[in-house]
Amino acid sequence: MERVIVDGVGLEIQRIAGAGGGQAAPLIFLHEGLGSVAMWRDWPARLCEATGRAGIVYSRRGYGASDPVPHVRGAGRLQPDYMHREAWEVLPALLQALEITVPPVLVGHSDGGSIALLHASRHPVAALAVMAPHVIVEDISIRSIEQAREAFLTGGLPERLARFHADVDVAFWQWNDAWLNPAFRPFDIRPDCRRITAPVLAIQGEDDAYGTLRQIEEIAPTNGPFEMQVLPQCGHSPHRDQAEAVTRRIADFLAGKP
Repeated sequence: MERVIVDGVGLEIQRIAGAGGGQAAPLIFLHEGLGSVAMWRDWPARLCEATGRAGIVYSRRGYGASDPVPHVRGAGRLQPDYMHREAWEVLPALLQALEITVPPVLVGHSDGGSIALLHASRHPVAALAVMAPHVIVEDISIRSIEQAREAFLTGGLPERLARFHADVDVAFWQWNDAWLNPAFRPFDIRPDCRRITAPVLAIQGEDDAYGTLRQIEEIAPTNGPFEMQVLPQCGHSPHRDQAEAVTRRIADFLAGKP
C-alpha cells in the first residue's frame, strides 16, 4: 500500500494496473461515508479488469490507513460542506500529486458518488459511474444514520469496522456527526448536477435503506448523456449486492469512451 501527501495530509493509495496499455482514462474510486481502500475489497480490481483500465483507490482523511482527523468531535468536526471540499479541493490536489493529467473516470459510492458529481460539475472528467449517491437529504437517510449511531454505541459495529479503519472512532463520528448535524439538512447538489457535461451512469438498488430513487432521478437533466439503472434485490451497496451485474453495466457504459 502506498501513501501520498496531499496538502500535508497522508492518504492511503492503492494502484491497480490496467490491461489496456494505459491508453484509456483511469478509474478513480471514491468510497462511501464509512468506506476505505480495504472496504472496497477486490471489486475495484475486478472492474479495472473488465474495463481494461488502470485504477486508483484511496481512503479519505480519517478513513482506512489515511491520517486521522484530530479532535473529530470538536474543533476537527466535519462541516456541512465537507463533500464539496473533498470534490473541489482535495480530489484535484490528489490527481495532481498522482500526475494524472487526463480527465479520469470517477466511480463513486454513496458519499463518494456525491463527491464524484460535485467534482464533475467543475472539473473535466471522462465519465462518471455513481452508485447510491446523495443529491439531497431525505428522512429515510437520517433514520438509517441514526440507527447506525445506535449500532455503534450499543452493538458490534465498532468491531466490524475495525477491519477497515486504523481509527474506528474517527471514521465513524466524522461521518455520523456531519450527517446528523441540523446544518447539513439543506444539503442539495441538484443545481451542481445540472452543470455536468460528462456522461453519467447512476445506479441504485430498489431496497436502498439510505435513500429513495429520487437520489438518482434528480441528477437529471444534466447537460450531457445520462443513464439510470435500478437494481432489484439490491440495497445501498450495489457493487456488493449485485457485483456481477454492476461490473457488467459499468463496463458496457464505458465501452468506447476515452
